[in-house]
Amino acid sequence: MHLLQLLFRAGPGILLLVLCLQLGTNKAQEDTREVIKLNLTMSKTDNADEEVTAELKVKTELRECMVIKTYLQGSRPVDGPFTYQYTACLCKDHPRTFYWDFKVDRRMAIAAVVHITEKEGICPDLSVVPSGQKDFYTIGHI
Repeated sequence: MHLLQLLFRAGPGILLLVLCLQLGTNKAQEDTREVIKLNLTMSKTDNADEEVTAELKVKTELRECMVIKTYLQGSRPVDGPFTYQYTACLCKDHPRTFYWDFKVDRRMAIAAVVHITEKEGICPDLSVVPSGQKDFYTIGHI
């Protein structure tokens, strides 16, 4: 009860200051920048053994550059260019686009995977490895 009486004695200015400080610290703790944004598009095919093109666009909202490795993973085995892996430098101002051309003989699910890695000599400047999640993926269907 004594604490409640002290609270009511505090002037409106102090209460407003406490409210502003509380709102300011809550806003400062938010970090809404996305580490990796993925967009996978694939050409449609109706015929077996027809070539399909998968296009993966990768972006980041981080200010620092990072080294990424990207590849496709299928629900069924596919040979050839489907298994190619790309390693590249990803920066905020330079989104990357990767392409795979391959043949499929039936319907399947395809996951495009991006892994943040520690590899030197890929980025021209200093690259970072953000803490937290290192693997990102999106799934498409053929």
